Amino acid sequence: MNKIKCFYGAVGAVSTKLSKKDLSNLNAFCSVERLRSFTQAANELGITTSALSHSIKNLEQRLGVKLLNRTSRTVAPTDAGANLARRLEIGFKEIGLALNDVNQYRDRPFGKLRLSVLTDSARLILGKYLPRFLSEYPDVELEVSVDDHMMDIVGEGYDAGIRFGGTVPEDFVAAKLGTELKWVTVASPKYLFEHPAPDTPEDLYQHVCIRLRNGRGEVFKWDFERNGEQRIIDPRSNICVNETALSIELSLAGTGITYCLEELIKPYLKSGELVLVLPDWCTFEPPMFLYYPGHRQVPQGLRELIATLREEIDFDIASSL
Repeated sequence: MNKIKCFYGAVGAVSTKLSKKDLSNLNAFCSVERLRSFTQAANELGITTSALSHSIKNLEQRLGVKLLNRTSRTVAPTDAGANLARRLEIGFKEIGLALNDVNQYRDRPFGKLRLSVLTDSARLILGKYLPRFLSEYPDVELEVSVDDHMMDIVGEGYDAGIRFGGTVPEDFVAAKLGTELKWVTVASPKYLFEHPAPDTPEDLYQHVCIRLRNGRGEVFKWDFERNGEQRIIDPRSNICVNETALSIELSLAGTGITYCLEELIKPYLKSGELVLVLPDWCTFEPPMFLYYPGHRQVPQGLRELIATLREEIDFDIASSL
């Protein structure tokens, strides 16, 4: 422990003694300690696991203290490692804030921006509206992770996430993206030719329904509403997927009926490749939200991204009225 204190004393008293290699090794250690995985940390840092292991080994040799306990399956900090990680988190956070303050003097956003988004939001929002943002702000290095599993965006090192309303974690700032989302049931003409079209939501129990498992591991129940009357259907079938795009592809192939966002299948409805099932029955759910930690200073690039998305989405909504 004394050697760690001496290391910090040297860093604090004479900043020139902290080399570029030291900073790189300390940053590598922080990533491994936070993610508890050499593989994930290496992916985040964009280096090989071998190079990452070498960095940690060099740091431990420099300090003369073991920082991480490693087995074939787990990584955990020693007492000295946990103490160092806490101190470094404060230091690196302050460095990040200082760099962001400098960026305020730039005319254009600059730096890395990491987003964690749902598959549906990637298709409906980012794929549609990101091109303008990337064109206007080429100095922003944008990294997007598409994953339906709920995750701790702060712990995983993301600046923001996009999720459905009602699933955004508490204590985050949330920016609404668009209006309510319409959920519908669809099938191909081929399927409906071979099977009698359902007249009520309960008739779906007699059909092949392509069920969808969400990022929390739960299988979606199908909500319906008509003139204030509500129904909840929990279809049973031999098909369950965890990706909306796949469920739509299966419906296009005539496999069964899919329950999804209307916005995702508008081109297929227009072309006639898919047809609405129970067109008088649908449901509206909260829109998607972009959310980020409120205790941090919002990066300039994230502010501009939110503004761009809102402007583009509002324009599309107004154009469709």
